[in-house]
Amino acid sequence: MTDHPHTASLPPRRGRFLGLSAVLLLALMAGLVAGPSLAAPSAPPSAAPAASAAADPGAAAGAQAVDAPPPSAAQAFEEADVRGRFDAVYDETVNRFMRLLANLPLLLAALVVVALAAWLGRVVSQRLHWLHLRTRNPYLDSLLRRMVQAAILLLGIVIALDLLNATAVIGVVFGSAGVLGIAMGFAFKDIAENYIAGILLSLRRPFEPGETVKIDSYEGRVASLSARAMVLVTAEGNELRLPNALVFKAVILNYSSNPRRRFDFAMNIDASHSIRQAQAIGLAEIAAIDDVLTDPGPSWTLVEFGPSGSVLRFFGWVDQRKSDLGKTRGEAIRRVKGAFWRAGIQGPRSTTHVVLTRDTDAPPDHHDIEPATSVGVDTSVNRDIDEHVAEVVNADPQNLLIAKDAPQ
Repeated sequence: MTDHPHTASLPPRRGRFLGLSAVLLLALMAGLVAGPSLAAPSAPPSAAPAASAAADPGAAAGAQAVDAPPPSAAQAFEEADVRGRFDAVYDETVNRFMRLLANLPLLLAALVVVALAAWLGRVVSQRLHWLHLRTRNPYLDSLLRRMVQAAILLLGIVIALDLLNATAVIGVVFGSAGVLGIAMGFAFKDIAENYIAGILLSLRRPFEPGETVKIDSYEGRVASLSARAMVLVTAEGNELRLPNALVFKAVILNYSSNPRRRFDFAMNIDASHSIRQAQAIGLAEIAAIDDVLTDPGPSWTLVEFGPSGSVLRFFGWVDQRKSDLGKTRGEAIRRVKGAFWRAGIQGPRSTTHVVLTRDTDAPPDHHDIEPATSVGVDTSVNRDIDEHVAEVVNADPQNLLIAKDAPQ
């Protein structure tokens, strides 16, 4: 017998795979169809066959051996019946749902307990002044309220779990929290550092809202202090947010801690002019300004002297609660400059000034320009801020710079 010329034979492996798949599919369909009939109970035997079986046991055994069908593929698949597995899952789901319905009153009671705990925590946290637990620190007040509210809510959750007989969950949660806390500690190290620094800053309070401070190279007025950062408002009106860890480690200069603040500016005069005259005119003009304090009063110092001229630096004090430092300083510079101009005191010349004299002429007498003695010149130690420094030193009982036996 010859094959048709247009018939293509399948590869051996692919043919065997398709054949095996067809056999398995037919066996599965046969098992699904025969399942109900096999699972149905057999009809009770009649009295006559029973009597014949009792009369001839050997014949009955032979008949059973003849009638028993050989094991088939459907019976093999029946051992792993898919419908039986789904039935088991369905029964388990129904049982769990019934148990949930039976425990529904306890579940509702647990939810009510948690809701009451949340409400009670919020009420108690808002009325801490009744328990005398309030502090004068707004940041600590907020932190204390959150801690009290969280503690009451946690107590309510524990009671709810006890009602549901699920207190073992607490141990699992706390056990997992230890490992999770270590991992989160490394992941959120900076956040935790800023949070702790914020608490310490709120306890120490090196500044108050509205005060002007300088933190490292950042300067502005203190606006707020949160759990993560401190907000400064710069002179340009911008908000500068600094991490609490940076603020805690930085050098802080508080311009507002002392209401009195000193300003200074420098004036250059030519070497031919009297330093004493320039000093007297400058001090008189600064003292004439209403916003400049008389105690401590204006002062001056000679910063530099050279062939081209002298540099005088003038100082004055203002009360920051009543006057603006920058405006007062600008007014002082304007008045001193005008007074120097009216007195003929000029700055160093930018060009070479040549003076021709005869050898027979006597040198000019400079006694009327600069006194030869230092009579009346104040060279005492500056005590302007000594009183304030003493107040700051004695105000901190934990100051490590004070000896234990030093008088207070």
